[in-house]
Amino acid sequence: MINSVCGIRSTGRICTDLADALTAQGHEVKIAYGRETVPEKSRKYAVRIGSNTDNKLHGLRSRLFDDTGFGSKRATKRFIEWVKSYDPDVVHLHNIHGYYINIELLFRYLAEAEKPVIWTLHDCWSFTGHCAYFDYAECDRWKTGCHNCPQKKEYPSSMLADRSKKNWEAKKKLFTAVKDMVFVTPSEWLAEILGQSYFGKYPVKVINNDIDLSVFRPTEGDFREKNGLTGKKMLLGVASVWDRRKGLKDYIKLSEKLDDNYRIVLVGLSEEQIKQLPENVMGFSRTNNTKELAEIYTAADYFLNLTYEDNYPTVNLEAQACGTPVISYRTGGSTESAVRFGTVVEKGAVGDVLKLIQSSPEFEKSIDFEESRGHAVEKYMELNTRA
Repeated sequence: MINSVCGIRSTGRICTDLADALTAQGHEVKIAYGRETVPEKSRKYAVRIGSNTDNKLHGLRSRLFDDTGFGSKRATKRFIEWVKSYDPDVVHLHNIHGYYINIELLFRYLAEAEKPVIWTLHDCWSFTGHCAYFDYAECDRWKTGCHNCPQKKEYPSSMLADRSKKNWEAKKKLFTAVKDMVFVTPSEWLAEILGQSYFGKYPVKVINNDIDLSVFRPTEGDFREKNGLTGKKMLLGVASVWDRRKGLKDYIKLSEKLDDNYRIVLVGLSEEQIKQLPENVMGFSRTNNTKELAEIYTAADYFLNLTYEDNYPTVNLEAQACGTPVISYRTGGSTESAVRFGTVVEKGAVGDVLKLIQSSPEFEKSIDFEESRGHAVEKYMELNTRA
């Protein structure tokens, strides 16, 4: 597998959960990753591509020239030599953006090696000229050819150049040169979008993201007591990166309408963002301790997912598995992961979120996560067997 991270955050945990299941069935798995640390239990799978310095140089290049995915040449050459030696039967791609791998070198190898490729898409970057999501900007240039990108300064941010036209053309040529490739999308929403892109000729299978139910389950802890939340209604939001598409401003807007009986708790903020929060919003930095995260989910009265762009967010699943009802914006595949133990409102409808919270709605409690446990792994196993 190839992904930006290994064993942390949603995509990294998806990779390691799948690796655990494959290993249990007698397969050998390695996860090539490009950034950050790997939890000790996942290091047996981990193969680092490049270094922190490589990441920084690739990121700097992207900021200046808008060519994310075209740096890290030396690191990628070394990695491909390792891949040739390892000689995998199947290559499973996940997030290949994130300033760590060169897509030209990678896809030339994949096209020449003619190995079966599975590509799980966690966003839309693979078929746009710049952005990871386009619906916030209401842009559909990706269908026919990106140009004059309206989100140039959004991730992966470019401060100077707009290379979206060249990026789109280069990606199309590189990616579609691989013949034996099947796509996996976690949501029906992304599968439909993918069919409208230059990937329309490839088979697509929808496999909903799964979570580790041995970790994400009702978990008692002292989070409320430690943070002065006893007797308060706790409204939780969790994200790896809190940018504008995650709706941070809407949480602040909601906080202005709440009385002292409520507290909003946001996990994953930067130190600078935490300093700017109003008094009735508590901010915490990102945690890769999944047990601690399960305790926080369990402590909350509601999980709020006010994101404006998303695929099939596992945070909705994690909150529900911990027994906490979800209120989510109707965004991308968010509705698909929130419907079983929660409700959905239109994007930006902070007033509707407030009404739901204050009316204490009775959410459906008959959710059975054990029934679906391992469902995603079984479908991936089927794909690997076919490959």
